[in-house]
Amino acid sequence: MIRSLTFRSASALPAAPGAELIRPRDNRAAAVRGGAVLTARAMVLGLAAVLLAVLLLWLTASAGQAAPIDPTPPVAPTDPANPGGGSVNIEINGLDGKPSTAVLTLIGITLLSVAPALLLMMTSFTKIFVVLAMTRNALSLPSIPPNQVLAGLALFLSIFVMWPVINEMNTLGIQPYLNGTLDFNGAVGAASGPLQQFMLAHTREEDIALMSRAAAAENPATPEAVPMQTLIPAFMISELRAAFIIGFVIFIPFLVIDLVVSAALMSMGMMMLPPVMISLPFKILLFVLVDGWGLIITSLIQSYAGTG
Repeated sequence: MIRSLTFRSASALPAAPGAELIRPRDNRAAAVRGGAVLTARAMVLGLAAVLLAVLLLWLTASAGQAAPIDPTPPVAPTDPANPGGGSVNIEINGLDGKPSTAVLTLIGITLLSVAPALLLMMTSFTKIFVVLAMTRNALSLPSIPPNQVLAGLALFLSIFVMWPVINEMNTLGIQPYLNGTLDFNGAVGAASGPLQQFMLAHTREEDIALMSRAAAAENPATPEAVPMQTLIPAFMISELRAAFIIGFVIFIPFLVIDLVVSAALMSMGMMMLPPVMISLPFKILLFVLVDGWGLIITSLIQSYAGTG
């Protein structure tokens, strides 16, 4: 057994346990030192690149700056060739002289927005509606027929009365404008002529003089010289006056019925019984027997006869 033993060299012998632990620590420290060196080198290279870029930009800006140029004096304004008195002319017709669809739509929307005012102020609507409302009050029926029914009846009666005037306005002003033979101002002037004649036929001279004095203006020499801003309120005053006169005439027979019924109740000692409750059936009966609605509507239409 002694012969079989062999001697190993010192290099082949295993190392001590402490030596194996020291070697990995030295390797990690060396790797950390190498990474720090690389990071520092990268930072130095980046800073050098930034400084080089700033230097190049500064050199380029310095080379591209041009020498200052003196400003040129301003050009004096030229006189207009044809000033035309400072007026502005807006052409709303198309190339063929006819109004465009957009202009017609705008005019239609504008007329719809002012239609209630035109209907109340420049037609027979006011007079007819007031007469119908006073007839309802004379019958002691404050809500029958309702206001919607009276307004609808007055509206269609006004269209019936004003139809000749509307046709004439369409012939003289609207159709020539749509065909391109008249401009907008000419169409308005031509269409307002029949309407002005209608209002003049139903306006008293006293009311025209009243509005002229209120406006501190002289009385017009002829009816055609009355301006529209004076004619329209004078026409409304005259229409209201005529409507109240007709309403007074309508009230008289119904007032007589109220007096007779009141006297009969007083003579019988029925002072606590309201006279309206007894007289209302007699009023309705009298109004139906004489065809009151037909008489009133016929009278209203005839009061405008011969003015279309």
